[in-house]
Amino acid sequence: MSRNKILPLFNQQFVLDLFRREILPHYPEFSSISHLNIKPYKELVWETTYHVVIGFETYFVKKDGSETKILIVCSAHSGEPRENVYSALKYLWSVDFPNEFISLPEPLFYSSEFRGTFYRGLAGENLLYYIQHKEFSIVEEVIVNSAKLFARLHSLGNLQQVNFNPESSRIRTVIPGVEAIYQKMKRHYHGKYNDDLVKIYSYFLDEEEKYFSSNSSLVLIHGDAHPENIIYISPQHLGLIDFTDLCLGDRARDLGTFIQQLKYKFVASDQERAQNMVNLFLSTYLKTLGLKLSPELQARINLYYNWTAVRTAIYWFLKSDREEERAQILLAQVKRNLKL
Repeated sequence: MSRNKILPLFNQQFVLDLFRREILPHYPEFSSISHLNIKPYKELVWETTYHVVIGFETYFVKKDGSETKILIVCSAHSGEPRENVYSALKYLWSVDFPNEFISLPEPLFYSSEFRGTFYRGLAGENLLYYIQHKEFSIVEEVIVNSAKLFARLHSLGNLQQVNFNPESSRIRTVIPGVEAIYQKMKRHYHGKYNDDLVKIYSYFLDEEEKYFSSNSSLVLIHGDAHPENIIYISPQHLGLIDFTDLCLGDRARDLGTFIQQLKYKFVASDQERAQNMVNLFLSTYLKTLGLKLSPELQARINLYYNWTAVRTAIYWFLKSDREEERAQILLAQVKRNLKL
């Protein structure tokens, strides 16, 4: 039986040697690394394939013997190279996207051996945490600052050759791709939902193509904008994580995705508050950029809102412990929204 090549990243001595070689030179104020603790955030390891996000609480030693704990994170995938994440973070740091209000993971190195990017993590809880714990004063603060953060990202200029993940730019090719979704759903549910999915995705693809074919003013988008990727660090200070899908695209995609996931994370009994948060997010974003919510922009936001809902439904349909009923509810909502 072949040994999965990701397994050494769960061995403390191996990682210590790796970090002393690859990461210690990034921090000349430290003389050594004493030890580390391994904390997997995502640990999907099969016989030869894997998808992992691993945190390493790493203790760096100064010359006076004092220690500083720094969180190092590795995102690695056997089937999807993560070098684009490293390149995206390097680019965002090079154009001074991080500032006194916005923090990003610091890119450290890319390993072709593990197909993984190593970066310095951010300290803080994500927006979902504060929604779930009903700390709504913080939620409102984070919503406002998230809108400003996405406005700043969408305003970056000089975008030649910065499409770090071209496949992620279009609905048709976002992993796993439309055809792969049809095949998986047919295999698991014997075609029960495929007619609906074909109609829905045909609508999505046609509407997106209309915009892309007539509009060359694409912007740099996060591509996976949702509450779990927004980190609250302190008042007026946010972090943004997970740059796997950073690409050139339609600004409405980040808006529609974030709005759908924001509403979805609120419990059913709190949907009025959720809608108020959505309104606050969108109005702040538009005001920051001096834009108006035209019918055309609203239609594009609705497109990506419904697409995100379908993606969430697909997740519930196909996850290992499938939740078909939960997925059906979302699919029915999209059909109503699209009048299908």
